[in-house]
Amino acid sequence: MEAATRRRQLLGAAGGPGVAFVQARHGSVKAEDKDRTAPFHLDLWFYFTLQNWVLDFGRPIAMLVFPIQWFPLNKPSVGDYFHMTYNIITPFLLLKLIERSPRTLPRSIVYVSIITFIMGASIHLVGDSVNHRLLFSGYQHHLSVRENPIIKNLKPETLIDSFELLYYYDEYLGHCMWYIPFFLILFMYFSGCFTTCKAESHMPGPALLLVVPSGLYYWYLVTEGQIFILFIFTFFAMLALVLHQKRRRLFLDSNGLFLLYSFALTLSLVALWVAWLWNDPVLRKKYPGVIYVPEPWAFYTLHVSSQQ
Repeated sequence: MEAATRRRQLLGAAGGPGVAFVQARHGSVKAEDKDRTAPFHLDLWFYFTLQNWVLDFGRPIAMLVFPIQWFPLNKPSVGDYFHMTYNIITPFLLLKLIERSPRTLPRSIVYVSIITFIMGASIHLVGDSVNHRLLFSGYQHHLSVRENPIIKNLKPETLIDSFELLYYYDEYLGHCMWYIPFFLILFMYFSGCFTTCKAESHMPGPALLLVVPSGLYYWYLVTEGQIFILFIFTFFAMLALVLHQKRRRLFLDSNGLFLLYSFALTLSLVALWVAWLWNDPVLRKKYPGVIYVPEPWAFYTLHVSSQQ
């Protein structure tokens, strides 16, 4: 009996340090994962903001600036080539952003989101290309499809249904499959932008400079894409996550603060935009309902191009 007891004590003493070492090792890894934070991704955020402005916001502007003789109406326009480039570069930058996340994100959701994003942006490419080409034929973007003079006189009338289908692919299906995974990926990345060190919860100077063009671009995305509900839901989810993590004594790092401040600026700009056009009777008719967020290009065709 005494020999067995002595043997167990020796085994316990021999195993104790090993078990303690393994536990300490695993504990240190978890602590490192928890405390790990990423520096501000100046290169990624700069490229992201630049290509958004040039390839997305600049698409319709390029179509109006370049001579129509260079890009006949039966061929892809310069804006279409911008869109094709955007559909390649943006998912690549999103994947690089996910790679730099301090937190390991679910790969399956990321992959499905990227695939859906590319498909939705490609659907939008075709519909948007035709719709912008119609502007050269007198199509008025501030009117519905059936109310446009060049559409309602088409014969047979079933052609109007085809144009409404094209509009549906462009403005509804394409936008949903494009923007939902886009904001989902940004939110998943944002969920990993927390640190236990409050001293790291600040933004460097370059980040502050990028907030303005980034927030201004998201204003264009929300208003022209008609995705205010999706945007506000994502923004409130980000705020709720910040409050939840604050109770756990976790703070946003510089990348998380950059996203949060950009979205906050976007919300302010959308509010000012809606207040400015609140009493516009034509746009009110185009965008009925409680959620009234006019599109910038509808404003352009109504108040700018029509007066030229």
